[in-house]
Amino acid sequence: MNPTNKTIVIMGPTGSGKSKLSIDLTSRFFTNSEIINSDKIQLYNGLNITTNKITLQDQLGVTHHLLGSINSSSSVTPFEFRSLASRFISNITSRKKLPFIVGGSNSLIYALLSKKFNPNSNIFHDPKPDTISPNLQYNCCFIYVHVELPILNQYLKKRVDEMLDSGMLQELENFYESGAIDSVSRTGLRQAIGIPELEKYIKYTKCTDFDKDAAKTMYDDAIKEIKENTCQLAKRQVEKIQRLREIGWDLQKIDATEVFTASLNGERVGEIWERDVVEPSVKIVKRFLEE
Repeated sequence: MNPTNKTIVIMGPTGSGKSKLSIDLTSRFFTNSEIINSDKIQLYNGLNITTNKITLQDQLGVTHHLLGSINSSSSVTPFEFRSLASRFISNITSRKKLPFIVGGSNSLIYALLSKKFNPNSNIFHDPKPDTISPNLQYNCCFIYVHVELPILNQYLKKRVDEMLDSGMLQELENFYESGAIDSVSRTGLRQAIGIPELEKYIKYTKCTDFDKDAAKTMYDDAIKEIKENTCQLAKRQVEKIQRLREIGWDLQKIDATEVFTASLNGERVGEIWERDVVEPSVKIVKRFLEE
């Protein structure tokens, strides 16, 4: 293996702070880096609030690849992602830069990094998959951002409310009203949490004689379902991460639980984030790059 062919991978369940950490690392400490998105819903263009894409402002000038760059009428399989992302890794390393793979879709991460990836075998669902590969096609440093699920679930529910305050409902209403929903792939962007849950409410409120009380009940039920589905997604993602650890991937765990606990209590989190997440991550990456 070429020792210079090094790749940093930031993993973790939805909402755990992967994007923030990646920007802290690439904008402050490892500035000769570029980020490749590995969140399967964020691959597609459109619905930036609903899919919780990092804003251009928050990217702080760090180059991002495969973030909202795929047409929403398409659907990218893990095998196709392996090909797309591999090309970006090759391009980034050819320019003597450091690629960061960042996102919560562990099926995409496994497809990209596994040396022998079998698209017909699913290591996360099959009891005895045909091919389990602990061997990697890149020299990787894995950072796994962990948050205890009860705390993360509280935060995720709060985040849904914040996304709604930021215009998520209006974004989805425009999405349906414009007819854009009709061209979206059912196995791609259509799977974004928020789209199926709010569909009934949005369509009902377009009726001229809808009942306001019935609409409010529909809305409340939809938001409750979005929160539950987001928490279930985080749980499944953690289970997949555990699976990758079981097959021998060296995932270095960074515990951000105290950061999220403080945030939920309304406390300042800057110093805790630096101490518990940024500083240990910087040490891990520096040590890896010096090997």
